Formats: sequence, C-alpha cells, structure tokens
Amino acid sequence: IVTVNCARLLKADHHATNGVVHVIDKVIATTTNSIQQIIETEESLETLRAAVAASDLNSLLESEGQYTLLAPTNEAFEKIPRETLNRILGDPEALRDLLNHHILKSAMCAEAIIAGLTMETLEGTTLDVGCSGEELTLNGKPIIANKDVLATNGVVHFVNELLIPDSAKTLFELAQESEVSKSTDLFRQAGLSSHLT
Repeated sequence: IVTVNCARLLKADHHATNGVVHVIDKVIATTTNSIQQIIETEESLETLRAAVAASDLNSLLESEGQYTLLAPTNEAFEKIPRETLNRILGDPEALRDLLNHHILKSAMCAEAIIAGLTMETLEGTTLDVGCSGEELTLNGKPIIANKDVLATNGVVHFVNELLIPDSAKTLFELAQESEVSKSTDLFRQAGLSSHLT
C-alpha cells in the first residue's frame, strides 16, 4: 500500500505527453511542523511534553528523519496509577524506555497499515499494529484516538492508553501480569513485596 503524505495512492502511472499522473484520495495539505513542534502546541499532549523534555528526546523529535510517534494523550497518562507514573517520571532510564517504546523507526500512515503488521520501536521492542474494521489497533486494542497528524519528520497518531514496556516495570508489576502471579501474592502476604517494587 503506497501513501503520499498519508493520502492513499488509488491509481498509479497514468502516462501523459508531458509527464505522469498518480491519483490519490485526499488533498495534500502543507506540513510545516516537526513532531516536537506538534507536541509543544497540542494541549492534549501536555504530560507527554513534560516527559519528552525530562528524557531529553526533544532533539530527536525535531531532527530530520521519518518516525511514527504514538503520542499518549493526557488521558492516557491519567489511566495509570499515580504511584506508577511518579516512579517512571522519576527514573530517567525507565522514562526513556517508555517513550522510545512509543516511537516507530519509520513513518507509518494509517492507510498503509495492514492487520498483523509488526513494527520495531526505538527501544528495540515490537508492537503489533493492525486494524479492526475502521479502527486502528495496537497489540490488538483499538486505542488510537486520532490518526495521521503529519509532521515534517514523520507522522503522529494520538493514543489514549500508555504502552508500558517491560523494561519500565518493576518486578512486582511484571509478576502480576505473568504465570507467577500466585507467587507474587505469597511475597505480599509475607510482607516482602517491597523487595519486588
């Protein structure tokens, strides 16, 4: 699937006497802002703006390149426990891993996404990007709230849930989501859960 500034290419290679015509399905708008500038001007990305500044990712997101930012909205940050959020925001390494987990290594417009596509993040992990009817999905969940915000160095999709990689979780959080959750309960009952957090 070929896109031009996120407009889908419908018919290609119509040869004319003075060139070639490609038919697309949208009018292409002028794009002047980098991904970083979009973060700085969008009200719903206020928490992300602070997180990017704290992790020193500003220069990457305004540099030349082609990235996809899955931008967590303020709502996405509010959905996770305050204690977890404060821990991640206070840990530069965990925060950088968290943000890099939301950045794909190439620009990916919604029109070019097919079900079951696996994309590599800057963190080195992978995300399953797909679609369910008209909705885009991440790891099988329809959490993309707004898609195809074009930037000079890529594209931004707003997501309403935070994607927390394993490297940004504590042992306790990892264990709760796995096959050893019963062992975690035993640690907690024994008063030893602080060692896992």
